[in-house]
Amino acid sequence: MNFEEIDILELLPQRPPFILIDRLVHFDEQWTVTRFTVPQNHIFCEEGVLQEAGLIENIAQTCAARMGYINLLHAECVKLGFIGAIRNLEIHRCPRCGETLRTEIENQEEVFRMMLVQATVRSDDEIIATAQMKIALSEIDAQN
Repeated sequence: MNFEEIDILELLPQRPPFILIDRLVHFDEQWTVTRFTVPQNHIFCEEGVLQEAGLIENIAQTCAARMGYINLLHAECVKLGFIGAIRNLEIHRCPRCGETLRTEIENQEEVFRMMLVQATVRSDDEIIATAQMKIALSEIDAQN
């Protein structure tokens, strides 16, 4: 499947103005990668900078895109997910509006409806944030 043809809203339970990824870039059993260009008027931006909460949500939405893509492949509805834990969060800097982020999650463990990932957020080749995140997927269908 060509990822450029997928509307990101087909993969996510979130809706504008809370969208923090533009495109699914890569998916395989181990890795999921998304792209996001930070817009000037985003709800998580202050004084031209995406705030820390926006970076955390960007990682969570990359996890959601992974699960949403799996649902799409199986012709199932997107489910709501919840952040279960965040560990070893390191934010080296917050990105400026106009920067394009590449968020990579490595699937470290998936048991039942829980997923543990190691995340890296980059701007060009610079690592700006890393974290380990645990996501719990519910049985609740997201509302379109």
